[in-house]
Amino acid sequence: MSGQAAAPAATITSAGAGRDENGCRLPQQVFASGFSFRKRAILRRFLPGTVVRFIDHVRRIPAGATLLLWGSAPPPEGLADGVRIVRVEDGFLRSVGLGADLIHPASWVIDASGIYYDATRPSDLEQLLQAGGFDAPLLVRAALLRQRIIDSGLTKYNTGSGGWTRPAGTQQVILVPGQVESDASIRYGAPAENTNMGLLRAVRAAAPAAYVVYKPHPDVLAGLRAAGRGEGDAARWCDAMVSDVSMATLLPMVDAVHVLTSLAGFEALLRGKPVTCHGLPFYAGWGLTTDMLPAPRRSRRVSLDELVAATLIRYPAYVSRATGLRTTPETVLDELIALRARSSSRLPLWRRMLRQVLRLVDGVR
Repeated sequence: MSGQAAAPAATITSAGAGRDENGCRLPQQVFASGFSFRKRAILRRFLPGTVVRFIDHVRRIPAGATLLLWGSAPPPEGLADGVRIVRVEDGFLRSVGLGADLIHPASWVIDASGIYYDATRPSDLEQLLQAGGFDAPLLVRAALLRQRIIDSGLTKYNTGSGGWTRPAGTQQVILVPGQVESDASIRYGAPAENTNMGLLRAVRAAAPAAYVVYKPHPDVLAGLRAAGRGEGDAARWCDAMVSDVSMATLLPMVDAVHVLTSLAGFEALLRGKPVTCHGLPFYAGWGLTTDMLPAPRRSRRVSLDELVAATLIRYPAYVSRATGLRTTPETVLDELIALRARSSSRLPLWRRMLRQVLRLVDGVR
């Protein structure tokens, strides 16, 4: 890191000072490292009432301070004693469009224990689920939210406008969603099988008579991230490949879903589909999925409404696209539905040009 002077503090004055949506207590001042200029502006909206100091060198972080990092980024070397690490990452109802396309998020998670996709250690989400204590009004709210998500057909990114028809006469259709193999969710959540083609081969071996549908990850299809190892041979192990089809369109037409750690497994659970986990996503190990790996820390049996309450209500923070202020998942759901209705299925020219720039700047990784 450079030794440049620290950026000026950004003071946020709206309600909610010092506390994020999941109850993680934040001090009046926090430090943040490794956030792009675009994410800095977003972070300010998600931390109302907190003074955020973006720093370029760890010497500017005093002992006992709180340091915010993006995702699974390693803590900088040379931190003073007692610096508390808090991690920030995309939430589960995010946007209409891909994060890799720089579409602004409607939800982030702010986690003081770990991060939800890192199965090597507890996260705030895991601890919420393990502790329980979900009261009846919260569970009713979770059930209503889940039903609205199903009825509206919303998913995390809400991409894909094509259709797909289940072949007549098929007895069992299994959906296998692809992932970006370089993602941290694979690195920290799939200690055994960790490739798309390995997953696809395992599904074919376990269900040789099934009709297997493979859906490559939308970032890969968009050319924003690299395809997985051997992914060009996917047709050898599946009966069909789908691309421009939303997960909300596919899920009602399949009988089961097999995943490594994909969020598609969570979206399938919301819709009552059987899910088999070959890795350890945040929703595995609670008695709702068929798990190929043990998750000994997750000893409590969780209902689907408890999973929804923790994952979509208590864990994330939401910001309204209309007001720029913190809000509820129900309001964000309304806004995403309205935004999707106004959005064209054809990517605008400026967005296609931006993708080319992103490929040149970041490379396809």
